[in-house]
Amino acid sequence: MNSIVTRRSVLQGCVAVGVSAASSMPLRALAPDPSAGRISASDRRFSSPAIETVIATMKRQIADPTLGAMFERCFPNTLDTTVFPGSFERKPDTYVITGDIDAMWLRDSSAQAWPYLRFAKQDRRLAELIEGIIRRQARMILIDPYANAFTRTLSDPPLKWAADDVTHMVAGVAERKWEVDSLCHVVRLAYGYWQETGEATPFDAQWKAAARAIVHTFREQQRLTSPGPYSFLRKTTTPADTIPLHGFGNPARPVGMIFSMFRPSDDACIYPLFVPANLFAVQTLIKLRKMSADLLSDTGLVVACDQILAALSPAIEQHGTVQHAVAGRIWAYEVDGYGNALMMDDANTPSLLSHFFQGKAAEGIGGPHVGLKYIWPLSIIMRALTSTDDREILSCLRWLRDTTAGTGFMHEAFHQDDPSNFTRTWFAWANSLFGELILKVADTKPSLLQHTYGPPPI
Repeated sequence: MNSIVTRRSVLQGCVAVGVSAASSMPLRALAPDPSAGRISASDRRFSSPAIETVIATMKRQIADPTLGAMFERCFPNTLDTTVFPGSFERKPDTYVITGDIDAMWLRDSSAQAWPYLRFAKQDRRLAELIEGIIRRQARMILIDPYANAFTRTLSDPPLKWAADDVTHMVAGVAERKWEVDSLCHVVRLAYGYWQETGEATPFDAQWKAAARAIVHTFREQQRLTSPGPYSFLRKTTTPADTIPLHGFGNPARPVGMIFSMFRPSDDACIYPLFVPANLFAVQTLIKLRKMSADLLSDTGLVVACDQILAALSPAIEQHGTVQHAVAGRIWAYEVDGYGNALMMDDANTPSLLSHFFQGKAAEGIGGPHVGLKYIWPLSIIMRALTSTDDREILSCLRWLRDTTAGTGFMHEAFHQDDPSNFTRTWFAWANSLFGELILKVADTKPSLLQHTYGPPPI
């Protein structure tokens, strides 16, 4: 089965530290047993009547029994196994693990909660759970806007592989890899919550301070006058796990784009001007500008967003594309502002939705984080989410259905020829995103859910 050990799977076979304020239950005890289906009701971390209703409704709409069972397992997996609701200063507070690792990633926790936003109005407790994520994320950003992952409490140690990193580590930081998309995801979730619920409750002085920290960090990492304060080094035999040139990254011209030291896959950028994350940052700043004007009444923050956008948007247009001999003008993956470009893709999102690996089991994007010939289900899901072609969507649904190795859950990655060779049994983001895909298909192309594929491969 799981023959690859990655940083994110280190804890899978270990007894982990307790993560709940109300429970010292180890992560192993929380992990779903793939052979048993969905975790039992009595063991679920959180239950939402609105989510249970949609599960029952969708199962009636999905003709393929295997696909229906996968939705029932995957869509609620974040709520079933990874959320730890509580309170902080008498306000909602929610700690969210990725699955098999006892830490809260800004990106993962945002993406894990995203598919539930549309049901928040129907379930007050669910809305409070998401409010708790938004509030905790604000506190985390104020601890360190450059960190990508945080511990449950300030007294918890950093992740084992990050303990000796040469960077400015402070209490509460689990890992300190600077990724532009981490802050983008935080704003995306907050904006989505505001739009779905109309509530302004979470957006207090603390959240405003976090928003200012996000904009300040983006501005620092435009590096218009200096490299800024962030650097990162790690003792490792994996080059993608550390940053060159004393931890400040390979040379790049300060053209107005935001420098990112790491990709969403946690691997180091080769050229620091990471195009997909910069495109994400444009949309983030547009949303944050609207929140600043209409919700926070902060004209200074509006101006700050405008100033970054004024440089960022034209810089991406000018430096983020290349002329391809066949396809014409296309987006590069990473650039350096001097004319050099990296023409590749990586599996985690945001990406360029190109395709790396094609094998007997499926095709999709992989990347150096896991290795050659390993496809990430996240890439197949994103391909389907962004497609309007019925046959392409059906192909993606079949690949997803047939590459769980009989577990009924999404994984981090699987071998292109052998889905039983996979990483991460418990990866809640991929599970949530699969649920989001099924809901989108139900909304936009419901007839596709009437398709059956026959028995999955053994």
